[in-house]
Amino acid sequence: MSAFHSNKAKTVSSQIGLASAVFGRHFTVETTAGEWFSCVMRGKKGGVACGDKVEFRITAPGQGVIEKILPRKTLLYRSDAFKEKIIAANVTQIVIVVAAVPSFSEELINRCLVAAENQNIPVIIVLNKTDLAEPTQAAIRLLGLYETLGYPVLKLSAINDVSALEPYLENRLSVLAGQSGMGKSTILNALVPEAQRATAEISTVLDSGCHTTTHSRLYHIDDNSAIIDSPGIQAFGLHYIKTENLAWGFIEFHPYIGQCKFHNCRHLNEPGCALAYAANQGEISTRRLAFYHKLLENGRE
Repeated sequence: MSAFHSNKAKTVSSQIGLASAVFGRHFTVETTAGEWFSCVMRGKKGGVACGDKVEFRITAPGQGVIEKILPRKTLLYRSDAFKEKIIAANVTQIVIVVAAVPSFSEELINRCLVAAENQNIPVIIVLNKTDLAEPTQAAIRLLGLYETLGYPVLKLSAINDVSALEPYLENRLSVLAGQSGMGKSTILNALVPEAQRATAEISTVLDSGCHTTTHSRLYHIDDNSAIIDSPGIQAFGLHYIKTENLAWGFIEFHPYIGQCKFHNCRHLNEPGCALAYAANQGEISTRRLAFYHKLLENGRE
């Protein structure tokens, strides 16, 4: 049922809801009955993410206080040495959106993939704006590597037709991720035409400005499928991933981990490194190994 319906005051002391929009320290929480409430978090703590199941108490018609975040199944977030930025919770799929124009960052794709592998979240890569034929061909060649790794790469032009994406979203809670300008909002509005109206309604309730994709919001596609639109990502820090776990973020490295001469091999210049041997034999991509080295040597900020 849609998250955006008029409210009726209730006398229930507390109930379970879904955090479907995050505006700083203000949150929209919807119930299974299709009612939605403007909520704050008890105390000064934040940390509520789009997709969180929460326990909240209704304090007035259309208003409430979140008292507890229920256990999460997955958490997509980024971090540097100083702070964390939660992107979405409980998602069952990440949709990385890229486009040939403006050019996209392959490093950002790799960082998103490492974060996804850390949480065991499936990924699909969407190459948008394929109506731009010539630059799209170069992008297809570059993304071919990720298809060989098993990540689906879907090609579409969102301004014309997004139907090819729809089967991938069925029965999932997906999150759109990617740089600004890739066309995430165009994809969302094609999938959920009422998204623009719903966004305006929520912003009015929360007395906040309505700016495209400055905050994370969840939209229902149908009763069993939903999608979270997140702000454009320009940096994706992986500070929270320990050095010894970093290689596990690269799915093609998995068969070689533990096969090195030294048990504490960091897969840099150590003798007897199974990853280096595999790269020399063409069994894994030197491009991906170089990116792993960059993360390891220059930090994961």
